[in-house]
Amino acid sequence: MFTGIVEGMGTVQEVRLPRLTVGCALVLSDLKASDSIAVNGVCLTVVARQAASFTCEVVPETVKRTNLGRLRRDDRVNLERPLMPTGRFGGHFVQGHVDGTAAVVSLTPQGEQVLARFRAPPELMRYVVAKGFIALDGASLTVVDRTPSEFSVALIPYTWEHTTFHARRPGEPVNVEVDILAKYVEQLLGQAGAGLTETALRERGFV
Repeated sequence: MFTGIVEGMGTVQEVRLPRLTVGCALVLSDLKASDSIAVNGVCLTVVARQAASFTCEVVPETVKRTNLGRLRRDDRVNLERPLMPTGRFGGHFVQGHVDGTAAVVSLTPQGEQVLARFRAPPELMRYVVAKGFIALDGASLTVVDRTPSEFSVALIPYTWEHTTFHARRPGEPVNVEVDILAKYVEQLLGQAGAGLTETALRERGFV
């Protein structure tokens, strides 16, 4: 389990899928083989630990669903270790199970902040709500507003400087993990509504 509070960035040293090697400093302090780590918001398993880097394996489904398959040597990635039981919970529940990608539409300075707008497919937008949580490339962010096909988030200076967002360009994909609570609610409502008439559903406040 992660919180979407990015600890720092790493640099891709080698991409030989299914293996991905990332150089870094901070997260190596207690990292070992078999540990989980979020790379651009994707939960991966460390298969090897080197003096100044770690290596993970990326399965084909992850390559298909995320932006990890686009990584090249020297690319920067966001990194986060799993939440410790004694740690502070500063973001929201992030599993590292990416649902898909959204494309950068624009990055617009607004005073000291940057308003970032993204375009996402309907299967993701159905879970995006204004003022709700969303994880983008592993960073826990709050949705500012949404349309049927786009949403925006505000990036404060610290987030802009300490994550990969400052290097993003329009058209590039970011990994998206929607709030897991939204998916649970959807499933529970679907189960509750199974076999009920529209009138019964209305009486229960489901429609």
